[in-house]
Amino acid sequence: MIAHEFHTNARRCARLCALVMLGSVVAGAILAQAPNGNPDAGKAKSALCAACHGPAGISVNPLWPNLAGQQQVYLAKQIRQFRDGERAEITMQPFVQNLSDQDIEDLAAYYASLSPCP
Repeated sequence: MIAHEFHTNARRCARLCALVMLGSVVAGAILAQAPNGNPDAGKAKSALCAACHGPAGISVNPLWPNLAGQQQVYLAKQIRQFRDGERAEITMQPFVQNLSDQDIEDLAAYYASLSPCP
């Protein structure tokens, strides 16, 4: 009887340890993707973007998306994909090709901080 209880408790402990480790891995992945941009720095870097996407992130052309109010992680991912050639768009490529990762985070933080409504 004691041996059975020991094995049962050992299995429970192993499951609990596995769940804690899985939780740590998931939390680490989430924190690694946490945005770290500076909206003020992004605003200073946004002059070229404003030509198409508008000074407040609201485009006047229906072919160009509004950036204001979009999620920061989403914007950073899209800009990175344009820069790295994972997402092809010849009109975007010249504007993003020389952006650093920090530039991208700053721009994404700036546009995410804006109101999506004009």
